Amino acid sequence: MLLNQKELENKGQWENAGIRIPKFDRVSVTKQTKAAPTWLHLGPGNIFRAFPAMLMQKLLDAGKSDTGIVVAEGYDYEIVDIMKQQNDNLSLLVTLKTDGNIEKTVVGSITESLKIAREVEEDYQRLVEIFENPSLQMVSFTITEKGYSLTDSRGNYSQQILDDFSKGPEVAESYIGKVAALLHRRFLVGEIPVAFVSMDNMSHNGEVLHSAIHTFATKWEENGLVTAEFVAYVNNPEKVAFPWSMIDKITPRPDENVAQILREDGFEEVEYKITQKNTYTAAFVNAEETEYLVIEDAFPNGRPPLEEAGVIFTDRHTVNQVETMKVTTCLNPIHTALAIFGCLLGYESISEEMKNPLLQKLAEKVGYQEGLPVVVDPGIINPKKFIDEVIGVRLPNPFIPDTPQRIATDTSQKLAIRFGKTIESYRYSDTYQVESLEAIPFVLAGWLRYLMGVDDAGKTFEKSSDPRMEEVSTCVADIKLGDTDINGSALEVLLKDKTIFGVDLTEVEMSEKVLDLFVAMIASEGAVEETLAKVVQ
Repeated sequence: MLLNQKELENKGQWENAGIRIPKFDRVSVTKQTKAAPTWLHLGPGNIFRAFPAMLMQKLLDAGKSDTGIVVAEGYDYEIVDIMKQQNDNLSLLVTLKTDGNIEKTVVGSITESLKIAREVEEDYQRLVEIFENPSLQMVSFTITEKGYSLTDSRGNYSQQILDDFSKGPEVAESYIGKVAALLHRRFLVGEIPVAFVSMDNMSHNGEVLHSAIHTFATKWEENGLVTAEFVAYVNNPEKVAFPWSMIDKITPRPDENVAQILREDGFEEVEYKITQKNTYTAAFVNAEETEYLVIEDAFPNGRPPLEEAGVIFTDRHTVNQVETMKVTTCLNPIHTALAIFGCLLGYESISEEMKNPLLQKLAEKVGYQEGLPVVVDPGIINPKKFIDEVIGVRLPNPFIPDTPQRIATDTSQKLAIRFGKTIESYRYSDTYQVESLEAIPFVLAGWLRYLMGVDDAGKTFEKSSDPRMEEVSTCVADIKLGDTDINGSALEVLLKDKTIFGVDLTEVEMSEKVLDLFVAMIASEGAVEETLAKVVQ
């Protein structure tokens, strides 16, 4: 079996292989979407194909929508080439359940895939056409935290961004610049309402997206390239809304064990490809069964009835509480702790880490003992039950091939939210004290130890990609296993960096504890595990 529209018409072979296929008329839906698109998604990566695309498929299968999703990619154009030319925009979702059962579904809700590239004129003009169409209700995003950034780690605009500011929407070349330019086209044809929905896993994602678009609008207005009315349009939530959201579903890179299962079913397209921009992509996506999507219900031009597919719509305050619960306490900090120490202790899967009682205790201490006391219950999802599911069901799932190396990607961009917020809560609490924290400073010290690129057995390992890796690694460049005196090292300055830790660790009187734990972990080979045992027992 190959994944394309022609093969899909041979329903029997898919049924014999236990693979569900779309129930709706894909040809009709594609035609209707072409004429009246309602949903454009930017960033057709694994999380999108495994989750939002499947949500729309459920609506289409149930006859509750007659249009699908148009996707566009503005960074790694190879993804679009593969989707469009090889697979007719189809994906195979492999859901790995905790009981060992596997559910396989062909996802056909994507009807077009486009490149946000001016040089690909046909695609770009189609995007202009979509943005100018009153039928468009939402533009959603999964472009990672880095995709929204207009500045480097020091707050300086790149030359491309500066060029876009000075030259205007008609020639903008940066990712967000082109998105802002397309929004400007929608403004010009009548200030048509739309919702820009970030579904990326970051704090206040709607606010981050609005800030990026607003920056372009104001810079262009300052340079006389757009009118003040366009800025007003961007800032008017009745015209352009930027709902906040919280998304949660583990979607690891394509896994060879899953590929072998598919081979045995007769599915031929199981090889994954690493694009030139280091994206892991394949015709299939493997993902866990558990999923959450909570979105602020702010859609000035209407929206698909996604609540009928399991999405929770609520107000911004509740979304913020849910997101804070997950990102600062109930999942992300635990994930990062396991990522750091999984790399240091030589693990290649999260589920294997959870078999180590010391690492399980670390996860419990980060979540239950230090995070849970200061998290706010959002009401719609119980924090303790969420952690129970994370630690007891999701992370130990042996069928989810997730790796600490993948999760360790971009850690410098994650620590401030995942741990800094909890430190701040302790700092300003009348009940809890920063000095009582043990697991969190240990994780921060573990990250410093990780920067050395040497594991607990003394072997070098390849550090995961991180935009600040070169910069922060210099802080440990002269430190070696066995060193006992690191006074005067660059680490003391690093621990003051609020852009990494969210707080000045010296100011909150945590830096000394972090450095002491770091020194303990570089004492010798095996010192990481020895220090871990002392911290959790």
